[in-house]
Amino acid sequence: MSLKVRLYDTLSGKYVTLDSDTVRAYFCGPTVYDHPHLGHARAYVVFDVLVRLLAYLGYKVIYARNVTDIDDKIINKAKEENVSPFEVADKYYREFYDYTKALKILAPNIEPRATAHIPEIIEFIKKLIEKGYAYDAQDGVYFRVRRFKDYGKLSKRNIDEMRAGARVEPSEFKEDPLDFALWKKAKPNEPSWPSPWGPGRPGWHIECSAMALKHLGETIEIHGGGEDLIFPHHENEIAQSEALNEKPLAKIWFHVGLLIFRGEKMAKSLKNFVTIKEALEKFDNETIRLFLLNANYRKQLEFSWEKMEEAEDILDELYRAIFLAEYKAEHAKEQQSGNNVDDFAKQMKQQFLEALCDNLNFVEAIKILREIAKYLIQKTDALSKNELLTLTKLLRELGGILGILQQSLDERINEKNIRKKPINKIVPPGYITKSSELTEKLIRLIIEIRKELRKRKIYDLSDTIREELKRLGIMLEDLGLESKFFFSEY
Repeated sequence: MSLKVRLYDTLSGKYVTLDSDTVRAYFCGPTVYDHPHLGHARAYVVFDVLVRLLAYLGYKVIYARNVTDIDDKIINKAKEENVSPFEVADKYYREFYDYTKALKILAPNIEPRATAHIPEIIEFIKKLIEKGYAYDAQDGVYFRVRRFKDYGKLSKRNIDEMRAGARVEPSEFKEDPLDFALWKKAKPNEPSWPSPWGPGRPGWHIECSAMALKHLGETIEIHGGGEDLIFPHHENEIAQSEALNEKPLAKIWFHVGLLIFRGEKMAKSLKNFVTIKEALEKFDNETIRLFLLNANYRKQLEFSWEKMEEAEDILDELYRAIFLAEYKAEHAKEQQSGNNVDDFAKQMKQQFLEALCDNLNFVEAIKILREIAKYLIQKTDALSKNELLTLTKLLRELGGILGILQQSLDERINEKNIRKKPINKIVPPGYITKSSELTEKLIRLIIEIRKELRKRKIYDLSDTIREELKRLGIMLEDLGLESKFFFSEY
């Protein structure tokens, strides 16, 4: 493995190189109580590309992403919808699964659910009690935060200045307000499981520690999530896991910046979000991925529909080069052109991979894809068939690491037509005429119908036909009542 991946570690504040050939990675997954939104998608897409890159470079990746399927928010949602918490979790998990698949996010090797790991969670808590890090109170079992001397090291917080964070409920039975719940004792009409401390259910933080330990081991290479999980969730994971195992939980703590919408973080709790479903109605999955990736992954990213349009333009630019070159290759000469295409391709590939290996420099990687596309457009008529196909294959291969540039021309046109987007930017000249004789006959029939409309002075409808044909890449030139057509050129 000639190239090694180097990532920023939130804990140390340094860049760490992955030296092990095997990478065990744990990424905090969804709490399934509502529709997934683009804020979630950003973190999952970024981590998806990391996993794709590692696999491409030859690392053996064992990737776990959990599902929180029991939680206060799930229980509250069940009350709102007048169904059981298990029905809520199943409904929204299925939606999460469908939309991550729609965004071409690879499924993890392991997808553990909290409710399927109750025995492991109970055993974990028992051992923490035995070591003096946890205690049984009237309403639950709590972790003694001040007993863990390094508490706050991930979030760089001073324990004396902290206040209880998100999902840490106040309780008169805690020894210290900062202590967090490992086990919540049962309340009426809530799901519960038997335990040494009475019926109850796990707290939020303990599930990830227990499942990471079972499926990946005591110390893993990468633990990741959105930056909003740094405190308290990941801080608490470190405390309980390292208190028990007396080893670092992860070699690299990997965090993705938040998606910002209307000046605030995109979040369900703020009712300030765009669902993945809404985004997919306006843009295809590759456009959404490109928008989410074309930025420093550690920085906050501002969402707007205008920026999504810009991402679509970049994607069209890349596809335009691919489709034109693939079309031209059918008629290109076999002999080499003398343009040193092989050397150019090797150089671009090396630079692309070096950019991603350098803490996932997506902006530079996408810039390199655009350089290849620009070269293809400029040199299309001068390159041989093999040279054209070498570069289109390279664009698709490198784009595949980002989860883009995998569509055929027909698939891309279909994506555009579904959302009523113009296709003239991506359709090679002559493509429609070569696709079938029937196409040309249909166009000529439409022209005759439009000619009759113009004779009858029904100009609104005739203009609509002209605009729709233009959207499909077919340009009409009116000469009196006669019209001729041609296909938009590059």
